[in-house]
Amino acid sequence: MISQMEKNQIICGDCLTVMRDMQDECIDLTVTSPPYDNLRTYKGYIFEFEGIAKELYRVTKQGGVVVWVVGDATIKGSETGTSFRQALFFKSLGFNLHDTMIYAKNGAAYPAGKNSNRYSGIFEFMFIFNKGRQCTANLIKDKTNRWAGQSTFGASSNRQKDGVLRKSGKRIIGDFGYRDNIWKINNGKGFGNDSIAFKHPAPFPDQLANDHIISWSNPGDIVLDPMCGSGTTCKMAKINNRNYIGIDISEEYCKISRDRINKLEENWVLNAQ
Repeated sequence: MISQMEKNQIICGDCLTVMRDMQDECIDLTVTSPPYDNLRTYKGYIFEFEGIAKELYRVTKQGGVVVWVVGDATIKGSETGTSFRQALFFKSLGFNLHDTMIYAKNGAAYPAGKNSNRYSGIFEFMFIFNKGRQCTANLIKDKTNRWAGQSTFGASSNRQKDGVLRKSGKRIIGDFGYRDNIWKINNGKGFGNDSIAFKHPAPFPDQLANDHIISWSNPGDIVLDPMCGSGTTCKMAKINNRNYIGIDISEEYCKISRDRINKLEENWVLNAQ
């Protein structure tokens, strides 16, 4: 088990080295967005994907989940396919690919140029991996039902073993249904993230981390982000009463993460007065 002293902190260091010092099967959920295809330099730090993936498998509890948010660059007219290769490598380690979700960026996108031959790219993949039989799935039910409160579909029925169709009472449609696996989330300045986050070159939205944390973990669980960057996962884990561990090799980015969490705690104190 991870001691209380090790929880709820931002660790500055190479995540591969830090994770190697963690116990086996100690993490309930990982939510992270790694650097990919050199779209950002991240101060020249090297991203050792295969080693990191292996350590994530080792430290993830049986029934635990890894959320891997990733996209592909377009180089010389072709998408790299990095995301798919990474997903297949996770599967080769023993992870199950529970779901392939889409993060649709509901903010400003770079429009296709006059001579472009492709549509504007506005999404990233969110691969949901689980280790063994998944323990937690608190699916979010916020999709408005068009026919809420009505019994539009009439009586429900069930076919019995003998082939007889037995009707039951009418079904009343609820106000909300489970959301789909394409999440349209506002991104960019002015869409929910605090201003401190944008000192990092590529923060992902608070809502993205929030919704995965409440979907795949429970209060008191340990949530890891091994490349925590601006600290979004850690901040939202704290807000949702989860323990967190954030790791980043850049002291500058660790400071951003700590500043965001400290600001959150200060606001809580002020609101409590």
